[in-house]
Amino acid sequence: MSKLEDILQSEVAAEISAIAAEAEAKVQSILSQAAQQAEALKASKERQLEAEHAAALRRAESAAELLVNQARIAAKGRVVDQVKAEALQALQNLTTQPGFADTLQKLAEEALAELGQAEAVVVNPAHTTLLADWAKAKGLELKADPTIRDGVRLVAQGGRSYVQNALTERLERAWDALSARAAKAIWG
Repeated sequence: MSKLEDILQSEVAAEISAIAAEAEAKVQSILSQAAQQAEALKASKERQLEAEHAAALRRAESAAELLVNQARIAAKGRVVDQVKAEALQALQNLTTQPGFADTLQKLAEEALAELGQAEAVVVNPAHTTLLADWAKAKGLELKADPTIRDGVRLVAQGGRSYVQNALTERLERAWDALSARAAKAIWG
């Protein structure tokens, strides 16, 4: 029985060895598939993270660009506002210059041409002497109003309508076009 036992043991050992080898091969196959799946999942996650990072970077760059543009626009607005304030101040300074009498007379002539028939011309109290001769020559009553700072108001016959022509008002009316030109001159 010993030979039979040896043969059976040998066959059992061979079968165990074959089963073990097959199990080892399956384990290696499973491990290889798991490693491939893990590598594929890792690569997929890396691509996803890179895409998310790139998208976040683009959003951050866009937000930063928007902030820079807003700051530029605000700065340009402040500069244009400063230009306007300085222009208004320069116009106010003209009222104290010797040649302002000629300017005031031209403003009055323009207003009279627009109004047609007038009965009075109204100016700032500080400017009545500058326009007194012109008003007398035109046969108009000369009145004073402190709210008129740098121009004239011609009152129509009967006092129902008037035309006001002042430097600062003219600047205000033309400011949109002038500010665009000023901005172009400053920033190109």
